Amino acid sequence: MTDHNDVSGDSPVTTRRGVRSFVLRQGRMTEGQKKAYDRSWPKYGLTREQGMIDPRQIFGRDNMLNLEIGFGMGKSLADMAEAAPEQDFIGVEVHLPGVGALLKEIEDRGLENVRVYAIDANDVIDRCLPDAALDRVMVFFPDPWHKKRHHKRRLIQHEFVQRLRHKLRVGGILHLATDWENYAEHMMEIMGESEGFANSQDIGEYSPRREDRPITKFEKRGETLGHGVWDLVFYRTN
Repeated sequence: MTDHNDVSGDSPVTTRRGVRSFVLRQGRMTEGQKKAYDRSWPKYGLTREQGMIDPRQIFGRDNMLNLEIGFGMGKSLADMAEAAPEQDFIGVEVHLPGVGALLKEIEDRGLENVRVYAIDANDVIDRCLPDAALDRVMVFFPDPWHKKRHHKRRLIQHEFVQRLRHKLRVGGILHLATDWENYAEHMMEIMGESEGFANSQDIGEYSPRREDRPITKFEKRGETLGHGVWDLVFYRTN
């Protein structure tokens, strides 16, 4: 399986028009990722065509619900799910090798508290998740689109944050992280101006890395090279 459409028939990766925060560079799944996908997608995969989900029905329980947008190759999400079996996790990723890699992690670790979307996060937010369903949303190291002319492609924008707010319960957390200082400043400006959110730190201050955010191999390499990492933790106030 190499065609992204195989995830759900002929369903496109996104139904939204206009500027996108991602570019599909699918590549090919490894044999191990493909086999894990073929075995486990029917059990752990979620699709746009299912419509608005009931998380209690999906997971068979009513526990803390986390959403990670853009989980990459899935190791950090698997680490979090394994460390917190009493919580439930939904991951969103448009790149199929990453989806296959996460499904392999799920199999290898015997995780039952993870479900996966392989579509645009905007569609997940608008078409699949009920309001006030989430306890935490995580966006770790999104594409910084570092060239100024591409800043409009950055995922963290006022309109996106407000749609996320409605999916969080009051008191729920939005946790952002980036290793690009300019993007960190952009995130802080957006969040500081966003209705219904308050900084978990003093106004304008970044957060220490929470213990429940795993340090990725990419992040470790950056630290070795002297790169900074900035975390922002805001919570919904209304």
